[in-house]
Amino acid sequence: MNTPPALNGRPRPDNHVIVIFGIGGDLAKRKILPGLYHLAVAGLLPEDYRIIGCARPHSVMTSEAFREFAYDAVCDFASDKPSGKEWDDFAQRLAFAIDPDDGPQSLQQAVAKAEEEIGGEVRRLFHLAIPPNAMPEVIQLLGTKGLNKNARVICEKPFGVDLASAVKLNAEITEYFDETQIFRIDHYLGKESIDNILALRFANELFEPLWRRNHVKYVQIDVPETLSIEGRGAFYEGTGAFRDMVVTHLFQVLGILAMEQPTSLTARPLRDEIDKVFDSLRVLDPKEVLRGQYEGYLDEDGVAPDSTTETFIALRAWVDNSRWMGVPFYLRTGKCLAVSSQMITIGLREPVMEIFPDQKGAEHPDANKLIIDFLDPGSIHAYFLAKRPGPDMTLGLAKMHFHYRDTFQEKNNLEAYERLLLEVMLGNQALFTRSHGIERLWEVAAPLLEHPSPVETYPKGSWGPKAIEDVVAPDHWTMPE
Repeated sequence: MNTPPALNGRPRPDNHVIVIFGIGGDLAKRKILPGLYHLAVAGLLPEDYRIIGCARPHSVMTSEAFREFAYDAVCDFASDKPSGKEWDDFAQRLAFAIDPDDGPQSLQQAVAKAEEEIGGEVRRLFHLAIPPNAMPEVIQLLGTKGLNKNARVICEKPFGVDLASAVKLNAEITEYFDETQIFRIDHYLGKESIDNILALRFANELFEPLWRRNHVKYVQIDVPETLSIEGRGAFYEGTGAFRDMVVTHLFQVLGILAMEQPTSLTARPLRDEIDKVFDSLRVLDPKEVLRGQYEGYLDEDGVAPDSTTETFIALRAWVDNSRWMGVPFYLRTGKCLAVSSQMITIGLREPVMEIFPDQKGAEHPDANKLIIDFLDPGSIHAYFLAKRPGPDMTLGLAKMHFHYRDTFQEKNNLEAYERLLLEVMLGNQALFTRSHGIERLWEVAAPLLEHPSPVETYPKGSWGPKAIEDVVAPDHWTMPE
Protein backbone atom coordinates (compact mmCIF):
# COMPACT_ATOMS: atom_id res chain seq x y z
CA MET A 1 0.00 0.00 0.00
CA ASN A 2 1.11 3.57 -0.61
CA THR A 3 2.14 5.39 2.55
CA PRO A 4 -0.50 8.02 3.34
CA PRO A 5 0.61 11.57 4.05
CA ALA A 6 1.65 12.44 7.60
CA LEU A 7 -0.81 14.33 9.77
CA ASN A 8 0.48 16.52 12.62
CA GLY A 9 3.69 14.51 12.69
CA ARG A 10 1.87 11.15 12.74
CA PRO A 11 1.25 8.80 9.82
CA ARG A 12 -2.33 8.86 8.65
CA PRO A 13 -4.17 5.51 8.38
CA ASP A 14 -4.73 3.92 4.99
CA ASN A 15 -8.19 4.30 3.49
CA HIS A 16 -10.56 1.93 5.29
CA VAL A 17 -13.90 0.18 5.22
CA ILE A 18 -14.86 -0.26 8.87
CA VAL A 19 -17.52 -2.87 9.66
CA ILE A 20 -19.01 -2.89 13.17
CA PHE A 21 -20.80 -6.09 14.21
CA GLY A 22 -23.24 -5.57 17.09
CA ILE A 23 -23.94 -2.01 15.99
CA GLY A 24 -27.17 -1.85 18.00
CA GLY A 25 -25.41 -2.67 21.27
CA ASP A 26 -24.43 -0.47 24.18
CA LEU A 27 -20.72 -0.55 23.34
CA ALA A 28 -21.23 0.75 19.80
CA LYS A 29 -23.54 3.49 21.06
CA ARG A 30 -21.40 4.65 23.98
CA LYS A 31 -17.87 4.18 22.69
CA ILE A 32 -17.31 3.07 19.10
CA LEU A 33 -19.46 5.53 17.12
CA PRO A 34 -18.67 8.56 19.33
CA GLY A 35 -15.00 7.59 19.20
CA LEU A 36 -14.93 7.36 15.42
CA TYR A 37 -16.67 10.73 15.13
CA HIS A 38 -14.13 12.38 17.45
CA LEU A 39 -11.30 10.92 15.37
CA ALA A 40 -12.96 12.32 12.25
CA VAL A 41 -13.29 15.79 13.77
CA ALA A 42 -9.66 15.64 14.94
CA GLY A 43 -8.52 14.74 11.41
CA LEU A 44 -7.17 11.36 12.51
CA LEU A 45 -9.32 9.08 10.36
CA PRO A 46 -8.17 8.09 6.85
CA GLU A 47 -8.54 10.51 3.96
CA ASP A 48 -11.47 8.38 2.82
CA TYR A 49 -13.40 5.72 4.68
CA ARG A 50 -16.80 4.06 5.03
CA ILE A 51 -18.44 2.73 8.21
CA ILE A 52 -20.87 -0.18 7.86
CA GLY A 53 -23.09 -1.30 10.72
CA CYS A 54 -24.17 -4.93 11.16
CA ALA A 55 -26.63 -6.33 13.70
CA ARG A 56 -28.84 -9.31 14.38
CA PRO A 57 -32.11 -9.50 12.39
CA HIS A 58 -34.18 -7.97 15.19
CA SER A 59 -31.95 -4.88 15.00
CA VAL A 60 -31.97 -4.45 11.23
CA MET A 61 -32.08 -0.79 10.16
CA THR A 62 -32.11 1.15 6.94
CA SER A 63 -29.00 3.21 6.28
CA GLU A 64 -31.00 6.33 7.12
CA ALA A 65 -32.09 4.83 10.45
CA PHE A 66 -28.45 3.90 11.12
CA ARG A 67 -27.42 7.53 10.61
CA GLU A 68 -30.11 8.66 13.03
CA PHE A 69 -28.93 6.07 15.56
CA ALA A 70 -25.35 7.30 15.15
CA TYR A 71 -26.46 10.92 15.51
CA ASP A 72 -28.21 10.16 18.81
CA ALA A 73 -25.17 8.21 20.05
CA VAL A 74 -22.80 11.06 19.24
CA CYS A 75 -25.16 13.60 20.83
CA ASP A 76 -25.34 11.58 24.05
CA PHE A 77 -21.76 10.35 24.45
CA ALA A 78 -19.24 12.18 22.24
CA SER A 79 -17.02 15.03 23.42
CA ASP A 80 -17.66 16.70 20.03
CA LYS A 81 -21.37 17.18 19.37
CA PRO A 82 -22.60 16.62 15.79
CA SER A 83 -22.96 19.81 13.81
CA GLY A 84 -22.57 21.36 10.40
CA LYS A 85 -20.27 20.10 7.70
CA GLU A 86 -18.27 17.88 10.06
CA TRP A 87 -21.34 15.81 10.88
CA ASP A 88 -22.59 15.80 7.28
CA ASP A 89 -19.21 14.49 6.03
CA PHE A 90 -19.23 11.76 8.70
CA ALA A 91 -22.88 10.78 8.23
CA GLN A 92 -22.63 10.33 4.46
CA ARG A 93 -19.99 7.65 5.08
CA LEU A 94 -22.35 5.55 7.23
CA ALA A 95 -24.27 2.61 5.77
CA PHE A 96 -26.08 -0.45 7.09
CA ALA A 97 -25.61 -4.05 5.92
CA ILE A 98 -27.89 -6.96 6.74
CA ASP A 99 -26.53 -9.44 9.25
CA PRO A 100 -25.22 -12.80 7.93
CA ASP A 101 -28.36 -14.57 9.20
CA ASP A 102 -30.34 -12.72 6.55
CA GLY A 103 -27.94 -13.44 3.72
CA PRO A 104 -24.16 -13.11 3.76
CA GLN A 105 -24.10 -11.69 0.23
CA SER A 106 -25.52 -8.41 1.53
CA LEU A 107 -22.42 -7.76 3.63
CA GLN A 108 -20.14 -8.67 0.74
CA GLN A 109 -22.04 -6.31 -1.53
CA ALA A 110 -21.91 -3.48 1.01
CA VAL A 111 -18.12 -3.87 1.44
CA ALA A 112 -17.57 -4.09 -2.32
CA LYS A 113 -19.67 -0.98 -2.92
CA ALA A 114 -17.79 0.95 -0.24
CA GLU A 115 -14.42 -0.06 -1.65
CA GLU A 116 -15.51 0.95 -5.15
CA GLU A 117 -16.64 4.37 -3.90
CA ILE A 118 -13.29 4.95 -2.17
CA GLY A 119 -11.21 3.61 -5.05
CA GLY A 120 -7.64 2.34 -5.05
CA GLU A 121 -6.28 0.13 -2.29
CA VAL A 122 -8.50 -0.08 0.77
CA ARG A 123 -8.04 -1.86 4.08
CA ARG A 124 -10.86 -3.63 5.90
CA LEU A 125 -11.44 -3.41 9.63
CA PHE A 126 -13.97 -5.68 11.33
CA HIS A 127 -14.92 -4.72 14.90
CA LEU A 128 -16.58 -7.65 16.69
CA ALA A 129 -18.56 -5.88 19.43
CA ILE A 130 -20.38 -9.14 20.16
CA PRO A 131 -20.23 -11.87 22.84
CA PRO A 132 -17.48 -14.55 22.60
CA ASN A 133 -19.96 -17.28 21.65
CA ALA A 134 -21.08 -15.26 18.61
CA MET A 135 -17.56 -14.64 17.28
CA PRO A 136 -16.85 -18.01 15.58
CA GLU A 137 -19.85 -17.69 13.25
CA VAL A 138 -18.82 -14.20 12.15
CA ILE A 139 -15.16 -15.18 11.77
CA GLN A 140 -16.15 -18.14 9.59
CA LEU A 141 -18.36 -15.89 7.47
CA LEU A 142 -15.53 -13.41 6.90
CA GLY A 143 -13.06 -16.18 6.08
CA THR A 144 -15.22 -18.24 3.75
CA LYS A 145 -16.36 -15.16 1.81
CA GLY A 146 -12.81 -13.86 1.39
CA LEU A 147 -13.42 -10.74 3.46
CA ASN A 148 -10.37 -11.55 5.62
CA LYS A 149 -8.02 -10.42 2.86
CA ASN A 150 -6.17 -7.17 3.61
CA ALA A 151 -8.19 -7.00 6.83
CA ARG A 152 -7.80 -6.59 10.58
CA VAL A 153 -10.22 -7.80 13.23
CA ILE A 154 -10.92 -6.35 16.69
CA CYS A 155 -12.11 -8.88 19.26
CA GLU A 156 -13.90 -7.49 22.30
CA LYS A 157 -13.50 -8.85 25.81
CA PRO A 158 -14.03 -11.23 27.42
CA PHE A 159 -11.92 -13.36 25.08
CA GLY A 160 -13.41 -16.70 26.09
CA VAL A 161 -14.74 -17.56 29.53
CA ASP A 162 -12.01 -20.01 30.59
CA LEU A 163 -8.85 -21.61 29.23
CA ALA A 164 -10.59 -24.19 27.02
CA SER A 165 -12.90 -21.63 25.38
CA ALA A 166 -10.04 -19.15 24.87
CA VAL A 167 -7.86 -21.81 23.19
CA LYS A 168 -10.80 -22.84 21.00
CA LEU A 169 -11.60 -19.25 20.04
CA ASN A 170 -7.95 -18.53 19.22
CA ALA A 171 -7.87 -21.61 16.99
CA GLU A 172 -11.08 -20.57 15.21
CA ILE A 173 -9.84 -17.05 14.55
CA THR A 174 -6.35 -18.05 13.41
CA GLU A 175 -7.89 -20.43 10.88
CA TYR A 176 -8.81 -17.34 8.86
CA PHE A 177 -6.73 -14.49 10.30
CA ASP A 178 -3.00 -14.31 10.95
CA GLU A 179 -1.95 -13.20 14.45
CA THR A 180 -0.72 -9.91 12.95
CA GLN A 181 -4.32 -9.21 11.87
CA ILE A 182 -5.90 -9.86 15.30
CA PHE A 183 -6.41 -7.08 17.88
CA ARG A 184 -7.77 -8.31 21.24
CA ILE A 185 -8.94 -5.06 22.75
CA ASP A 186 -8.84 -3.94 26.39
CA HIS A 187 -9.76 -0.27 26.64
CA TYR A 188 -7.83 0.09 29.92
CA LEU A 189 -4.59 -0.20 27.93
CA GLY A 190 -5.65 2.77 25.80
CA LYS A 191 -5.93 5.11 28.76
CA GLU A 192 -3.51 8.05 28.83
CA SER A 193 -3.05 7.49 32.57
CA ILE A 194 -2.01 3.85 32.07
CA ASP A 195 0.44 4.89 29.34
CA ASN A 196 1.81 7.44 31.77
CA ILE A 197 2.94 4.62 34.08
CA LEU A 198 5.57 3.80 31.45
CA ALA A 199 6.64 7.45 31.27
CA LEU A 200 6.68 7.87 35.06
CA ARG A 201 8.86 4.85 35.58
CA PHE A 202 11.15 4.61 32.57
CA ALA A 203 11.66 8.34 31.87
CA ASN A 204 12.46 9.27 35.49
CA GLU A 205 15.44 7.88 37.37
CA LEU A 206 13.75 9.20 40.51
CA PHE A 207 11.21 6.33 40.44
CA GLU A 208 12.70 3.36 38.58
CA PRO A 209 15.12 2.29 41.37
CA LEU A 210 12.16 2.07 43.80
CA TRP A 211 10.17 -0.24 41.50
CA ARG A 212 11.19 -3.57 43.07
CA ARG A 213 10.75 -5.78 46.12
CA ASN A 214 13.64 -4.14 47.98
CA HIS A 215 11.52 -0.99 48.34
CA VAL A 216 7.92 -1.99 47.55
CA LYS A 217 5.92 -3.67 50.31
CA TYR A 218 2.70 -4.21 48.30
CA VAL A 219 0.78 -3.04 45.23
CA GLN A 220 -2.98 -2.43 45.02
CA ILE A 221 -5.09 -2.17 41.86
CA ASP A 222 -8.50 -0.96 42.95
CA VAL A 223 -11.54 -0.39 40.68
CA PRO A 224 -14.73 0.01 42.76
CA GLU A 225 -17.95 1.03 40.99
CA THR A 226 -21.13 2.60 42.33
CA LEU A 227 -23.15 1.24 39.38
CA SER A 228 -25.19 -1.94 39.62
CA ILE A 229 -25.32 -4.44 36.75
CA GLU A 230 -27.63 -1.92 35.02
CA GLY A 231 -30.16 -4.40 33.65
CA ARG A 232 -27.53 -6.73 32.20
CA GLY A 233 -28.50 -9.72 34.36
CA ALA A 234 -28.32 -12.33 31.60
CA PHE A 235 -24.87 -11.13 30.53
CA TYR A 236 -23.53 -10.82 34.05
CA GLU A 237 -24.70 -14.30 35.05
CA GLY A 238 -22.34 -15.73 32.45
CA THR A 239 -19.36 -13.62 33.46
CA GLY A 240 -19.31 -12.15 36.96
CA ALA A 241 -16.87 -9.60 38.32
CA PHE A 242 -13.84 -11.89 38.00
CA ARG A 243 -14.20 -12.67 34.29
CA ASP A 244 -15.59 -9.23 33.45
CA MET A 245 -12.95 -7.15 35.23
CA VAL A 246 -10.00 -9.06 36.66
CA VAL A 247 -8.93 -11.35 33.81
CA THR A 248 -9.65 -8.77 31.12
CA HIS A 249 -8.66 -5.49 32.81
CA LEU A 250 -6.88 -5.65 36.17
CA PHE A 251 -4.42 -8.38 35.17
CA GLN A 252 -3.53 -6.27 32.11
CA VAL A 253 -2.78 -3.27 34.34
CA LEU A 254 -0.69 -5.55 36.58
CA GLY A 255 1.32 -6.56 33.50
CA ILE A 256 2.12 -2.92 32.70
CA LEU A 257 3.05 -2.19 36.32
CA ALA A 258 5.30 -5.19 36.86
CA MET A 259 7.09 -5.48 33.50
CA GLU A 260 10.82 -5.01 32.95
CA GLN A 261 11.97 -2.15 30.75
CA PRO A 262 11.51 -3.08 27.07
CA THR A 263 14.11 -2.19 24.46
CA SER A 264 11.48 0.05 22.85
CA LEU A 265 7.75 0.77 23.05
CA THR A 266 7.02 -0.95 19.76
CA ALA A 267 4.74 -3.97 19.75
CA ARG A 268 7.11 -6.94 19.95
CA PRO A 269 9.45 -5.84 22.78
CA LEU A 270 6.63 -4.29 24.83
CA ARG A 271 4.42 -7.37 24.58
CA ASP A 272 7.40 -9.66 25.21
CA GLU A 273 7.93 -8.05 28.62
CA ILE A 274 4.24 -8.10 29.53
CA ASP A 275 4.02 -11.79 28.58
CA LYS A 276 6.98 -12.50 30.88
CA VAL A 277 4.98 -11.03 33.77
CA PHE A 278 1.98 -13.21 32.89
CA ASP A 279 4.25 -16.27 32.72
CA SER A 280 5.56 -15.39 36.20
CA LEU A 281 2.11 -14.98 37.73
CA ARG A 282 1.39 -17.68 40.30
CA VAL A 283 -1.88 -19.54 39.70
CA LEU A 284 -4.56 -18.21 42.03
CA ASP A 285 -5.27 -19.82 45.37
CA PRO A 286 -9.05 -19.69 46.05
CA LYS A 287 -8.18 -19.25 49.75
CA GLU A 288 -6.67 -15.86 48.85
CA VAL A 289 -9.81 -14.71 47.04
CA LEU A 290 -12.94 -13.06 48.48
CA ARG A 291 -16.11 -13.17 46.36
CA GLY A 292 -19.13 -11.01 47.18
CA GLN A 293 -22.64 -10.32 45.91
CA TYR A 294 -24.56 -7.13 46.63
CA GLU A 295 -27.86 -7.38 48.45
CA GLY A 296 -30.68 -7.32 45.91
CA TYR A 297 -28.68 -8.91 43.07
CA LEU A 298 -30.95 -11.98 43.11
CA ASP A 299 -33.93 -9.71 42.36
CA GLU A 300 -32.37 -8.31 39.18
CA ASP A 301 -33.94 -9.28 35.83
CA GLY A 302 -32.19 -12.21 34.22
CA VAL A 303 -30.55 -13.41 37.45
CA ALA A 304 -31.19 -16.94 38.74
CA PRO A 305 -32.87 -16.98 42.19
CA ASP A 306 -30.07 -19.17 43.59
CA SER A 307 -27.21 -17.47 41.71
CA THR A 308 -23.70 -17.58 43.19
CA THR A 309 -22.31 -15.16 40.59
CA GLU A 310 -20.00 -12.62 42.23
CA THR A 311 -20.52 -8.87 41.81
CA PHE A 312 -17.42 -8.17 43.94
CA ILE A 313 -14.01 -9.72 44.07
CA ALA A 314 -10.80 -9.05 45.99
CA LEU A 315 -7.73 -11.23 45.69
CA ARG A 316 -4.03 -11.55 46.37
CA ALA A 317 -1.79 -12.27 43.37
CA TRP A 318 1.93 -13.02 43.25
CA VAL A 319 4.55 -12.42 40.55
CA ASP A 320 7.25 -15.00 41.12
CA ASN A 321 10.32 -13.39 39.60
CA SER A 322 13.46 -11.74 40.96
CA ARG A 323 11.95 -8.23 40.91
CA TRP A 324 8.67 -8.98 42.70
CA MET A 325 9.14 -12.21 44.68
CA GLY A 326 7.30 -11.86 48.00
CA VAL A 327 5.41 -8.66 47.07
CA PRO A 328 1.60 -9.14 47.16
CA PHE A 329 -0.53 -7.56 44.44
CA TYR A 330 -3.99 -6.83 45.83
CA LEU A 331 -6.77 -6.55 43.22
CA ARG A 332 -10.29 -5.38 44.04
CA THR A 333 -13.37 -4.49 42.01
CA GLY A 334 -17.12 -4.65 42.45
CA LYS A 335 -20.55 -3.24 41.75
CA CYS A 336 -22.70 -1.06 44.06
CA LEU A 337 -19.74 0.04 46.19
CA ALA A 338 -19.22 3.29 48.09
CA VAL A 339 -17.47 5.23 45.32
CA SER A 340 -16.34 4.82 41.72
CA SER A 341 -12.58 4.96 41.35
CA GLN A 342 -9.67 3.54 39.35
CA MET A 343 -6.57 3.64 41.49
CA ILE A 344 -3.15 2.03 41.86
CA THR A 345 -1.33 2.22 45.19
CA ILE A 346 2.34 1.37 45.46
CA GLY A 347 3.04 0.93 49.16
CA LEU A 348 6.71 1.50 49.96
CA ARG A 349 8.52 -0.13 52.85
CA GLU A 350 8.82 2.01 55.96
CA PRO A 351 12.39 2.99 56.92
CA VAL A 352 13.89 2.21 60.31
CA MET A 353 12.94 5.17 62.51
CA GLU A 354 15.82 5.06 65.01
CA ILE A 355 16.76 8.70 64.42
CA PHE A 356 13.15 9.74 65.12
CA PRO A 357 12.65 8.10 68.52
CA ASP A 358 9.43 9.98 69.21
CA GLN A 359 7.94 8.55 66.01
CA LYS A 360 8.99 4.93 66.47
CA GLY A 361 5.82 2.86 66.47
CA ALA A 362 3.67 5.85 65.51
CA GLU A 363 0.87 5.16 63.07
CA HIS A 364 1.35 6.76 59.64
CA PRO A 365 -0.78 4.44 57.44
CA ASP A 366 -0.97 6.90 54.54
CA ALA A 367 2.75 7.67 54.33
CA ASN A 368 5.31 6.13 51.97
CA LYS A 369 2.85 5.65 49.12
CA LEU A 370 2.71 6.48 45.45
CA ILE A 371 -0.90 6.62 44.19
CA ILE A 372 -1.83 6.65 40.52
CA ASP A 373 -5.41 7.63 39.72
CA PHE A 374 -6.07 6.17 36.26
CA LEU A 375 -9.66 7.35 35.94
CA ASP A 376 -9.12 9.72 33.01
CA PRO A 377 -7.82 12.36 32.81
CA GLY A 378 -5.72 10.91 35.67
CA SER A 379 -3.35 12.08 38.38
CA ILE A 380 -0.34 10.96 40.44
CA HIS A 381 0.14 11.56 44.16
CA ALA A 382 3.16 10.98 46.42
CA TYR A 383 2.52 10.66 50.18
CA PHE A 384 5.52 11.03 52.51
CA LEU A 385 6.52 12.20 55.99
CA ALA A 386 7.87 15.69 56.67
CA LYS A 387 8.76 17.68 59.78
CA ARG A 388 5.93 19.65 61.31
CA PRO A 389 6.73 23.32 62.10
CA GLY A 390 7.89 23.86 65.67
CA PRO A 391 10.82 23.23 68.01
CA ASP A 392 10.38 19.41 68.13
CA MET A 393 11.18 16.83 65.47
CA THR A 394 7.60 15.76 64.98
CA LEU A 395 6.61 14.18 61.68
CA GLY A 396 3.39 14.68 59.75
CA LEU A 397 1.91 13.53 56.46
CA ALA A 398 2.81 15.59 53.37
CA LYS A 399 1.66 15.24 49.77
CA MET A 400 2.75 16.08 46.23
CA HIS A 401 0.23 16.05 43.40
CA PHE A 402 0.27 15.95 39.60
CA HIS A 403 -3.02 16.39 37.67
CA TYR A 404 -3.24 16.00 33.91
CA ARG A 405 -5.90 18.67 33.60
CA ASP A 406 -3.73 21.24 35.40
CA THR A 407 -0.54 20.46 33.49
CA PHE A 408 -1.46 19.58 29.90
CA GLN A 409 -4.18 20.58 27.48
CA GLU A 410 -7.04 18.12 27.84
CA LYS A 411 -8.25 18.95 24.34
CA ASN A 412 -5.32 16.88 23.02
CA ASN A 413 -6.55 13.83 24.93
CA LEU A 414 -7.99 10.83 23.13
CA GLU A 415 -10.31 8.60 25.08
CA ALA A 416 -9.20 4.99 25.39
CA TYR A 417 -11.38 3.60 22.61
CA GLU A 418 -10.44 6.44 20.28
CA ARG A 419 -6.75 5.81 20.82
CA LEU A 420 -7.08 2.07 20.29
CA LEU A 421 -9.22 2.39 17.16
CA LEU A 422 -6.56 4.67 15.69
CA GLU A 423 -3.77 2.23 16.59
CA VAL A 424 -5.64 -0.65 14.91
CA MET A 425 -6.01 1.34 11.69
CA LEU A 426 -2.27 2.07 11.85
CA GLY A 427 -1.52 -1.61 12.47
CA ASN A 428 0.20 -1.02 15.82
CA GLN A 429 -0.36 -4.01 18.14
CA ALA A 430 1.63 -2.64 21.09
CA LEU A 431 -1.46 -2.09 23.28
CA PHE A 432 -3.18 -5.37 22.38
CA THR A 433 -2.73 -8.80 23.98
CA ARG A 434 -1.31 -11.83 22.20
CA SER A 435 -3.05 -15.20 22.20
CA HIS A 436 -0.36 -16.55 24.54
CA GLY A 437 -1.01 -13.82 27.09
CA ILE A 438 -4.78 -14.40 27.05
CA GLU A 439 -4.39 -18.16 27.47
CA ARG A 440 -1.84 -17.77 30.25
CA LEU A 441 -4.19 -15.53 32.24
CA TRP A 442 -6.95 -18.14 31.99
CA GLU A 443 -4.42 -20.71 33.27
CA VAL A 444 -3.75 -18.47 36.27
CA ALA A 445 -7.50 -18.15 36.81
CA ALA A 446 -8.30 -21.86 36.46
CA PRO A 447 -8.18 -22.89 40.19
CA LEU A 448 -10.69 -20.18 41.12
CA LEU A 449 -13.01 -21.02 38.23
CA GLU A 450 -12.91 -24.73 39.09
CA HIS A 451 -13.19 -24.30 42.87
CA PRO A 452 -14.74 -20.87 43.52
CA SER A 453 -14.68 -19.56 47.06
CA PRO A 454 -18.09 -18.98 48.72
CA VAL A 455 -20.03 -15.80 47.97
CA GLU A 456 -20.64 -13.36 50.84
CA THR A 457 -23.35 -10.71 50.59
CA TYR A 458 -22.68 -7.03 51.20
CA PRO A 459 -24.91 -3.93 51.46
CA LYS A 460 -25.14 -1.53 48.54
CA GLY A 461 -22.98 1.53 49.09
CA SER A 462 -20.49 -0.31 51.29
CA TRP A 463 -16.90 -1.37 50.60
CA GLY A 464 -17.85 -5.01 50.10
CA PRO A 465 -18.10 -8.04 52.41
CA LYS A 466 -16.95 -7.76 56.01
CA ALA A 467 -13.94 -9.99 55.35
CA ILE A 468 -12.42 -7.44 52.94
CA GLU A 469 -9.59 -6.52 55.31
CA ASP A 470 -8.56 -10.18 55.63
CA VAL A 471 -7.44 -10.18 51.99
CA VAL A 472 -4.78 -7.53 52.58
CA ALA A 473 -3.82 -8.21 56.22
CA PRO A 474 -1.44 -7.12 57.66
CA ASP A 475 -1.65 -4.29 55.10
CA HIS A 476 -4.63 -1.95 54.64
CA TRP A 477 -6.70 -0.83 51.67
CA THR A 478 -6.01 2.68 50.48
CA MET A 479 -9.34 4.47 50.18
CA PRO A 480 -10.03 7.09 47.50
CA GLU A 481 -10.19 10.64 48.82
